[in-house]
Amino acid sequence: MIDINLIRNNKDLVKENIKKKFQDEKLEVVDLIYDMDKKFRDCKKKGDDLRSLKNKKAKEIGNLMREGKKDEAEVIKKEISKYSDEMDLLEKQEEQLEKEIKEKMMIIPNIIDDSVPIGKDDNFNVEVERFGEAVVPNYEIPYHADILESINGLDKESSGRTSGNGFYYLMGDAARIHSAMLSYARDFMIDKGFTYCIPPFMIRSDVVTGVMSFTEMEAMMYKIENEDLYLIGTSEHSMIGRFKDQIVKETTLPITLTSYSPCFRKEVGSHGIEERGVYRVHQFEKQEMVVLCKPEDSMDWYNKMWSYTVEFFRSLDIPVRTLECCSGDLADLKVKSCDVEAWSPRQQKYFEVGSCSTLGDAQARRLGIRTKGEDGTYYVHTLNNTVLASPRGLIAFIENNYNEDGSINIPKVLQPYMGGKEKIVPIK
Repeated sequence: MIDINLIRNNKDLVKENIKKKFQDEKLEVVDLIYDMDKKFRDCKKKGDDLRSLKNKKAKEIGNLMREGKKDEAEVIKKEISKYSDEMDLLEKQEEQLEKEIKEKMMIIPNIIDDSVPIGKDDNFNVEVERFGEAVVPNYEIPYHADILESINGLDKESSGRTSGNGFYYLMGDAARIHSAMLSYARDFMIDKGFTYCIPPFMIRSDVVTGVMSFTEMEAMMYKIENEDLYLIGTSEHSMIGRFKDQIVKETTLPITLTSYSPCFRKEVGSHGIEERGVYRVHQFEKQEMVVLCKPEDSMDWYNKMWSYTVEFFRSLDIPVRTLECCSGDLADLKVKSCDVEAWSPRQQKYFEVGSCSTLGDAQARRLGIRTKGEDGTYYVHTLNNTVLASPRGLIAFIENNYNEDGSINIPKVLQPYMGGKEKIVPIK
């Protein structure tokens, strides 16, 4: 949610930003908010004026009563009664206008950074940089589900019976690699100075609407029936929610956290759920990083955070690239975002394995997360980034470490988490 002062003082900037995000249907909402806010402030001023007048008249009554002028005091009491009725009406109007303004403000997109490329959808995202050589071996790389099945590591038939499409069983060495990568990701971020955290895996609706737009919520979140609880789609949701309505000490900034959680997503959309493989599923596990910082430090943290993900994947012998998200591909709360994509030697193209975003103070405004400095109280900036989301990261790992004989190399950084094992050999 943007600062209402932007609409009060710079409507053109807000409208231009909406156009850059190709959301022209929201342009009229800006004018509507502007008019409603003017009415709100008029009501508030009238109410404040009446309150001041009421207090003044109350003092007059006290003076008249002391002077024994009861009849005159009674006349003024009747005047005050009228003021009170009018004030009650104004307060109700204020409350209603404030509620409606907030609801409409929630759909206005955040002001994007000047560096964000302009484009309608992800087809206009821009490659920034590649890290590592994208090798295509002179032997065939099988489909990831077939590789996992060759080591008795994947069972989707059984998960179809227990849970339906979009779920899976990982077993044996496949499950072990999956856990090893997450454990390594945890320790990797701890070594970067981040504090490890395991958050709640369910959150209330007021936290959900604080961390994402309504459109995203409908497309992603699973609601617990008959309870005000949602399953998290990423640990960022509950990690940011932890600071809801808090004033954090400025001396504690930046707050740098890395969190583990299972994640649950509807995956509503045209892409659909993958039938055989585990690239797009309803349930996965993730190591995340979250930062709360001063506004002037947020862009520095943004660049650090995506670089950590690049460094992590390169340590697993996985080539990656960074992709700058264009204006139309940015979620409404985001100021700037980039994807980290891993090389697929089988498909001979890159695919998304992580996303890094700075949201300015949008989440902090929605959730009331502030800090107090020498110049007063202000909203913090929030950022989030994927360290590892698996099994998508698992796919990148097995494809890039697959050998012609069907074995899978285990990089040195993962070997301590695999009992010293250097290679996985196919069973069938």
